[in-house]
Amino acid sequence: MSSQQQYEPPAFDSNCMTLTRFVLAEQKKVPSATGDLTQLLTSIQTAVKAVSSAVRRAGLAHLYGMAGSTNVQGEDVKKLDVLSNELFVNMLASSYTVHMMVSEENETVIEIETEKRGKYIVCFDPLDGSSNIDCLVSIGSIFGIFRKTDESIETNVKNAFQKGRNMVAAGYALYGSATMMVLSLGKGSGVNGFMLDPAIGEFLLTERNIKIPSKGNIYSINEGYSHLWDETVTEYVRRKKDPKWGKPFGARYVGSMVADVHRTLKYGGIFMYPATKQSPNGKLRLLYEGNPMAYIIEEAGGVASNGKIPILDIQPTALHQRSPIFLGSKDDVNELLEMFKK
Repeated sequence: MSSQQQYEPPAFDSNCMTLTRFVLAEQKKVPSATGDLTQLLTSIQTAVKAVSSAVRRAGLAHLYGMAGSTNVQGEDVKKLDVLSNELFVNMLASSYTVHMMVSEENETVIEIETEKRGKYIVCFDPLDGSSNIDCLVSIGSIFGIFRKTDESIETNVKNAFQKGRNMVAAGYALYGSATMMVLSLGKGSGVNGFMLDPAIGEFLLTERNIKIPSKGNIYSINEGYSHLWDETVTEYVRRKKDPKWGKPFGARYVGSMVADVHRTLKYGGIFMYPATKQSPNGKLRLLYEGNPMAYIIEEAGGVASNGKIPILDIQPTALHQRSPIFLGSKDDVNELLEMFKK
């Protein structure tokens, strides 16, 4: 660049399509809409912004390290886990739109005071990939939203045991080199990405109608457990490395579901967390990890399965139910599913 040439930053977008403005526009398309979902998503936005701020300041605010306890999954809890969960619970409970919540960090459902109850059930993982916190690897938050189906207190928990296809919205936040929210507002609405602009404190629409490639060239799986896989998964991964079966795939695995799924959504390929001999039901949780991610991947044109049926068709029977998960590009996942059938 010559001394005469000066870098000029892009002009400020005066149209400024914020996430809130986008959701309001979508709300107007539904004549019967009450605005409650918009209000709920605004509360989730606030929680995500607060978690993002905490993640960025974690070292300075002494939020790294352990909280000295374990969660219901038997996993060691970190300080940021606790803070993130409290932020989500407090923001959602005060939105007056939530009937109850299911969190990865809580053994039972989180009830809402009667006078604050709304009509939505929110299932969330407040800080996915938290084992990566201390080494600064990308982490995230995941959420899925249902409408309540049963008014009786006695069967209240059954409101959470809905198939993923019943969700009215799902999304995730990625705390990486920037903070992004990826959101789908229902069947046929597509998937849209919003980047947090710290200068104005708003999520701005940066990726409209995201579509996953129908075929990719990346596989994502923890190969440290390869000795525990079944024959089908072992053979599939072998083929992806063997030039006899076409151009070999690249291997990418972060260990944070949000980061791995976001890359798969952008570039295509397949993300796999299979059952193993030690974990015959898999390790990822259905309600607040599998379902929201499957919802987004399907809305973007991909496929998500447990190896037998679509993730979104699984009938939940427990709050922290686990499931094998295979999701990503249509051609890549369907190739694996055909191998399972044989």
